[in-house]
Amino acid sequence: MISSLNGAVELGLLYALMALGVYITFRILDFPDLTVDGSFTTGGAIAAIMISHGYAPMLACLAAFAGGLAAGACTGLLHTKGKINGLLSGILMMIALYSINMRIMGKPNISLLGADTLFTSISPIALGLIIVIVLKLLLDAFLHTDLGLALRATGDNARMIRSFGANTDHTTILGVSLSNGLVALSGALIAQQSGFADISMGIGMIVIGLASVIIGEAIFGARTVIMATLAAVLGSIVYRIVVALALRVEWLNASDLKLITAIIVIIALVFPSLQRSIKQKAMAKRRTAELIAQALQPNKGGER
Repeated sequence: MISSLNGAVELGLLYALMALGVYITFRILDFPDLTVDGSFTTGGAIAAIMISHGYAPMLACLAAFAGGLAAGACTGLLHTKGKINGLLSGILMMIALYSINMRIMGKPNISLLGADTLFTSISPIALGLIIVIVLKLLLDAFLHTDLGLALRATGDNARMIRSFGANTDHTTILGVSLSNGLVALSGALIAQQSGFADISMGIGMIVIGLASVIIGEAIFGARTVIMATLAAVLGSIVYRIVVALALRVEWLNASDLKLITAIIVIIALVFPSLQRSIKQKAMAKRRTAELIAQALQPNKGGER
């Protein structure tokens, strides 16, 4: 039990970077980016091929991050300059990345067993915690700069920020690029932790990222940017713990992981709405009771 929870926390930290990337596009930019499923594999593929050819793991991670930036930039360009719908832009790039990733890897699977990785001499939990804290703080700092504020304003009200002279096309491309860079870096870390990179390792990543963000916001709140990024990180860990506990149920198999993910997302989406609905009904009943009580009170001024 303890080992499975430790493994869940370990995976949660490594996937937290992907959750931060999804937070940028879906919450800050309000951009439905499905490139994530492809760019996650791109990060793993670049890291695996470079490490297997003798390059330093840190250099491989930086190259994976750059590959994710490039993939996100292509999606942003398709949407802003090509005037293609945001959802369709992500789908097109995701499809294209499948072939690109296969070109990078040369085969469907690359093993890293026996190769030196970032986790060879340090615990994945310790290293994952350090990386996540550093990148979270850097992201928080960036989102409070003028460029970061313009990025946030683009998602809130693009027309208003354009009226102030900001180029929303550039901020959109920047946001989508940064998002996929973090996703690709997460893929590179996961490939090193698991000891292999696979062409299908990114399937369903967007749902996992959304689940992490939604669960984090539902439990920890998102009143400020700092709290929202922290919620995305903690949501990734909570999601992995929930999955680990669910898989311990006797009648659930490892093949049910996608079903479990879908159910968790549905619950996370429905619960806040149900909670608000119950509160609104309770307030309406309370208000109605107050009005009835006021109507039943005798006239204090007396009848003339």
